[in-house]
Amino acid sequence: MDKLTIRQPDDWHLHVRNGSMLRSVIGHSARQFARAIVMPNLKPPVTTVAQALNYRQEILDALPEGSAFQPLMTLYLTGNTTPEEIKNAADCAHVYAFKLYPAGATTNSDAGVANIDAAYPLLEAMEKYGVPLLVHGEVTDAEYDIFDREKIFIDRTLSRIVRQFPGLRIVVEHLTTAEAVQFVESAATNVGATITPQHLLYNRNAMLAGGIRPHYYCLPILKREHHRQALLNAATGGNPKFFLGTDSAPHLTSLKENPCGCAGCFTAPIALELYAEAFASVGALDKLEGFASDFGADFYGLPRNSGTVTLAKQVWQVPEVYADADSGVAITPLRAGESLAWRLQV
Repeated sequence: MDKLTIRQPDDWHLHVRNGSMLRSVIGHSARQFARAIVMPNLKPPVTTVAQALNYRQEILDALPEGSAFQPLMTLYLTGNTTPEEIKNAADCAHVYAFKLYPAGATTNSDAGVANIDAAYPLLEAMEKYGVPLLVHGEVTDAEYDIFDREKIFIDRTLSRIVRQFPGLRIVVEHLTTAEAVQFVESAATNVGATITPQHLLYNRNAMLAGGIRPHYYCLPILKREHHRQALLNAATGGNPKFFLGTDSAPHLTSLKENPCGCAGCFTAPIALELYAEAFASVGALDKLEGFASDFGADFYGLPRNSGTVTLAKQVWQVPEVYADADSGVAITPLRAGESLAWRLQV
């Protein structure tokens, strides 16, 4: 197969930051995706409908001229969130979910929920008003190994939430383990999951073997090969519970390549090419459209897109850096300077 045309996809987990960083990165997502669930972990976090609407307008103002890209906004769940704000979110046409970050789990998560049990009244309100919960599924206790944090969160926390709130729609974000795949597969239809391109393509050797490679460092961290294989089987198996979420997370190159580099892989410029590579690796390109374009829209109760995009089999080299001379933003993408076998036709 030399060309693949699919319904235009959506990105159900995306970071675009704000300010000059936003203006530098938003075009990469807009050229591929029709819509994206935008994460709220700014500084300060987006915690109210009013803040989300202001952020949405900032994104729209930063889009390339003529772009039809639609940001789907989320709110950051905190200990100060109220049931009234959850109802406000349910009533707002532009807010689609709340994001649960366990405090300290990832970038800008310090304001996250420290005591899940104390947040149960909020989850009850979300269930009542039909607002989805998006979960960064890791414990943050220092005594737990970083490679085990997802499994422990599922066993200790997420399984209880699912039992306690059977009507709550939940997206387990950026799955990384075989245990997480099994959990989602065995749960009811109101539980879905996103999978990133880096977790489909790489195990932890990509980050650690032959020297530390900071641009492969993300949270949840890359795991062992058998976990990657489980994710690949889930993504390419046609199960509508699993859908595309890049978790593209732009950071300045200077902040990634330093003694305490930050977590996140910048994949927005090459997202569809990476997914195509992963699906092609197991002869499952025919399954990419469902995963990328259909299942996420169905889960969120949104119409599938009417347009199409085309990927061509063409070897090309990923730029070493995406730089904006006017703003000083310079971001190193995943696979910088390396070759890809597929290219989006625009």
